[in-house]
Amino acid sequence: MFLRTILNTAHRMVYPFLSVFARGLGVDISTMSLLMTARSLLGTTSPLFAPIADRRGRRFGMLVGISVFTLGVGLVAVYPSIWTLAAALLLGMVGKYMFDPAMQAYFGDRIPYHQRGTALAVTEMAWSMAFIAGVPAVGFLINGFGWSAPFPIFAALGLLIFFIIWRIIPREDPHHEPTSNSRDGYRAVFTSIPALAGISIALWASAANEMINIIFGVWLEDSFGLKIIALAGASAVIGISELSGEGLVALTTDRLGKPLALTIGLVGNALASILLPIIGQTQTGALVGLFLFYITFEYVMVSHIPLMTELVPSARATVLSLNVTGHALGRALGAFLAAFIYQQFGFLFVALTAVLFNAAGLLALRRMQKEK
Repeated sequence: MFLRTILNTAHRMVYPFLSVFARGLGVDISTMSLLMTARSLLGTTSPLFAPIADRRGRRFGMLVGISVFTLGVGLVAVYPSIWTLAAALLLGMVGKYMFDPAMQAYFGDRIPYHQRGTALAVTEMAWSMAFIAGVPAVGFLINGFGWSAPFPIFAALGLLIFFIIWRIIPREDPHHEPTSNSRDGYRAVFTSIPALAGISIALWASAANEMINIIFGVWLEDSFGLKIIALAGASAVIGISELSGEGLVALTTDRLGKPLALTIGLVGNALASILLPIIGQTQTGALVGLFLFYITFEYVMVSHIPLMTELVPSARATVLSLNVTGHALGRALGAFLAAFIYQQFGFLFVALTAVLFNAAGLLALRRMQKEK
């Protein structure tokens, strides 16, 4: 959880400070939105790397992912520019998408399915801790030292993560039998209707979330004139909501069953999307709406992961990486649509589009249950 908090902070800091990065680089919001779209699309390459964790071991996959991340943020630390920022975002995405499936497979190998929801929920608390502690810290750094100030810190922390993983994860892994052929893993996933339906749930839910992710900082700044420190505070509110969602998963998902928990999360997120523009007429209402939106989305995501770990056990890291591809495609779709819809039609239509994406996720879940 601690190590992933660092990675997730680097990943998430762009969202609330999208306008700040754009001003610092002398580009407009649309340019940054396209850059975020490219970052998400690059995540679709994760299946090219994920079999590394099935073939070479979970430890090796995690170490390679951290190395790629550290290289990316190190480029901005050395020479801050739009091009190095683009490289950092793209390499950071590849590194994270190599690290996360390897880490989740590592726990999936060791923890019984009936307890896996609780265990993975603890590791997923890194998402909320990034917004509670990491993003506010980044906000203070940017406010005091400029937009590029966090990157040298992340480069040093990347080296720290590499050292810790190298020391604490054993070289020999009796819980995992390495595969000899990546094609068998791909074949097992692509011939499984439940697995494909599960991956599409990731796509639709992430598309809904990215619609709000991309725009909420711009929306708060446009509506209420919030500045850097206030936006960092808004991020902390979102982080608290996500921590609450992860806590609910830890308490309820294994008891309710993963499919029912996922249904509750998708319906709740759709309702929160509808509510957000209605109660977001005031600053307090907007923050309450964001709290509800992010707590329900986090409930979806953290309930979804343990369900995916058991759909194709023989190719666990591969199916988890393809699940990451679903998230990446969803984020790319949301990032591509968000700025255009917001600028042309306003925040209400951004929220309504998120509702439609959640409805598609519910249909995919129904298909998964029908085929299992």
